[in-house]
Amino acid sequence: MVVTQENVAVNGSRRLSPQEIADTLRERIRTGDLKAGDRLPTQAELAEEFGVERGTVRQALRALQEDGLLSNVSKGSPPRIAERVPVADEPRPTMVGLAPRLVEAFSVPHVRIDVVCHTAETLMVAMGEPVRLIHEGNVHPESIHVRILVPSRDITLAFPVSVDGDDDPVHERWLQMRNAQGQVLRHNLQSLRSTHGIDAKVTFRALPFTPPVKLYLLNGEEALMGYYVLTRREEPYESQTLDMYDALGSASLLFSFLKQAAQRDAVFVEQSQKWFDGLWDTITTDLTLS
Repeated sequence: MVVTQENVAVNGSRRLSPQEIADTLRERIRTGDLKAGDRLPTQAELAEEFGVERGTVRQALRALQEDGLLSNVSKGSPPRIAERVPVADEPRPTMVGLAPRLVEAFSVPHVRIDVVCHTAETLMVAMGEPVRLIHEGNVHPESIHVRILVPSRDITLAFPVSVDGDDDPVHERWLQMRNAQGQVLRHNLQSLRSTHGIDAKVTFRALPFTPPVKLYLLNGEEALMGYYVLTRREEPYESQTLDMYDALGSASLLFSFLKQAAQRDAVFVEQSQKWFDGLWDTITTDLTLS
């Protein structure tokens, strides 16, 4: 950091920046020195502790407030340390963690789900829980719009690929799975139109590349992201055994980012949505599941 005249105290020592003060207080919150519900010292006390002006302290507190770490922020009294916003638990495998988040997403009148994935297998299975709740009358969305981006059938996939270089049967197996799972998912959701009068729509588009991660965007409020981790595995297919490098997407750990949790999470959700919308509107192409 370049030390300018503004960052030098009267005694010649360097003054702390608002970011450095915020980082110090953030570390005290992380380690438990400051707990949820505790009041911070006054701005005057913090200014004296850190040897800075009150304006510098106010900037630091503003940064903590934007990160969702402070509550009861007012001019009348020092703020308190905020209760931790509950998130969708710790990272869990997609097959375990996705269904409850979808159930939560289906609690609003107009459901919007955007997905980037390699196949729709995990989404197809996880969607069974909110669909079941609709049939039981426990949730009542008016509309469900799902957009899904999957790799094009016409590209050379980064994975799965054959260990010995014979990718034709590997690609054929993947394509059959992609199409079959997508058709089941679309049928299960669109049938809600006739059974419950729900405006249900499922649309697929084809990516010109193999996505290295899976992404689920729920109502523009939550982003769930998981890495595809490659491994070597064998699987029977027709009259042969395929030896290939592939990823088990259902085992990918999902990391949740909630728009309401903190500023960084909110920015991640917003940028993820922009990324998805950009792909959808530009370089992707119409996809027909055959």
